[in-house]
Amino acid sequence: MTPQWLSILAVMSLSIAGLCAVAILADTYLLGYRQPMRIMEAVWPVTALYAGPVAVWAYLRFGRPMTDRWKRRHDVDQPPDKPHWASIGLGVSHCGAGCTLGDVIAAFVVFALGLQVAGSALIPELIGDYVLALLLGILFQYAAIAPMRKLGLRDGLIAAAKADILSLTAFEVGLFIWMILVSTVFFTHPHLHPVEATYWFMMQIGMLLGFATAWPANVWLIRRGIKEAM
Repeated sequence: MTPQWLSILAVMSLSIAGLCAVAILADTYLLGYRQPMRIMEAVWPVTALYAGPVAVWAYLRFGRPMTDRWKRRHDVDQPPDKPHWASIGLGVSHCGAGCTLGDVIAAFVVFALGLQVAGSALIPELIGDYVLALLLGILFQYAAIAPMRKLGLRDGLIAAAKADILSLTAFEVGLFIWMILVSTVFFTHPHLHPVEATYWFMMQIGMLLGFATAWPANVWLIRRGIKEAM
């Protein structure tokens, strides 16, 4: 059985993260702080689903100042310059949003279909997570790169794949190592399932680890000009 204290902690963490995502969505669509790069309107709240208050802080510090409404209110033509580490962090969060959505969808699909290998859902989950994260990650990256570079569909998808595959894979390495530990070491009998709050709390931790393992890859990709600094 999952310890009661862990279940309570999981519910608290998920609730705070959900409120953070809703706050960013409200700021975007109700208060009118619309992002110039529309895909970021999805990236910010999705990032809040695992980073919670840290994502809100980053949004207020680096996301909201990019909007026309913020610039009008502060009577400036350009947003303040971001430190280099912030540009890297935004690149990782962009990749992480695609991973997060892919992981959420795959987890529910595998659970709903009862997919297993050798009596465990872990392998189908890892495969499904990676495939969906790759597809969504490339689409997210395309939505960022194609407009900035004025690329057509084919060239835009190629550029997006080059920019995202390494970053996404590095993100999934951190997440997958954690998922394997959760399934084979921490919660072996019984296994956690997507209908349990503790499962998603563990995924929040895994996504934060994925953020960390994707950071060096994004440093290299941005330095080489393969990925745009955001």
